[in-house]
Amino acid sequence: MSAALLCLAGALACWPGATPAVHRLRRPRSATPVALPGAGLLVAAVGLAGMLLSTPVVALLAAGCAAAAVRAGRRRAVERDLDAQVAALAEALGVLAAELRAGRPLTEATRTAVAACPHLLVAGALAPALRTGTVDPEVPARSRTALDRVAAAAVVSARTGCSLAAVVGAAEDDLRARLATAAELRSAVAGPRASGTVLAGLPVLGLVMGAGVGADPWRVLTTTGTGTALLIGGVALEVAGLLWTGRLVRRAAVA
Repeated sequence: MSAALLCLAGALACWPGATPAVHRLRRPRSATPVALPGAGLLVAAVGLAGMLLSTPVVALLAAGCAAAAVRAGRRRAVERDLDAQVAALAEALGVLAAELRAGRPLTEATRTAVAACPHLLVAGALAPALRTGTVDPEVPARSRTALDRVAAAAVVSARTGCSLAAVVGAAEDDLRARLATAAELRSAVAGPRASGTVLAGLPVLGLVMGAGVGADPWRVLTTTGTGTALLIGGVALEVAGLLWTGRLVRRAAVA
């Protein structure tokens, strides 16, 4: 028991801490792109609860499953943030195009568009892109293509005096089309994702049903050598199945 507790304490001590909000937004593709408050405490608490209520093997398995759930939550948070960046850039470009069509100078139109942008990273990258024609390399690829196009058009417009509103409007339309396509793909894979989650919960239902008829499968799984081996193998297969299902769904969503 003491060894397992030491392992849990070491994992908690090494768990990456929270980072400032702006710093997280500026590193969307780093190893820890989005910090979930209390994630380490959650994993340690789950492991400790397993230790107190059952065996060290159950504690380690529970902590591992909790860590996998935290990782999945981080991935979903990153995806939501990337989609929010694209939506914010589309909104800002829409405001910029409207201001330019109304005859406002580029400097004033850019200031208005930045003020209307709801995402810090996009707001911080839009003004330099229009002013210097270069895009911050830390901007994710989903938003970088549109910003590169607008930045290049801004340079051409400054040199030749041609209108910038049409290019900005086209970039906005392209971003909104991407958002619509991504929403349709998420809707298409929502069913398979839900089916995978339901199937993953069936073993737990089996344990509950077994306990209901007096078979006590949990005692067999946690107090006998064969049961422990079956428990470890079952959890490993569950995790592998969830990972494989998630990979298939993500590949279908980006296809």
